[in-house]
Amino acid sequence: MVKEGTKAPDFSLPDQDEVERSLKDFDGSRVVIFFYPKASTGG
Repeated sequence: MVKEGTKAPDFSLPDQDEVERSLKDFDGSRVVIFFYPKASTGG
């Protein structure tokens, strides 16, 4: 788990248009990353 205030490791994921985006694409910008639980599960 990454602690608040520490740098996140670089990773890549497809966006809503299936374009591969990497965290390093936003270098120099503030980024909020939100992960949500699978639908209909506790969390």
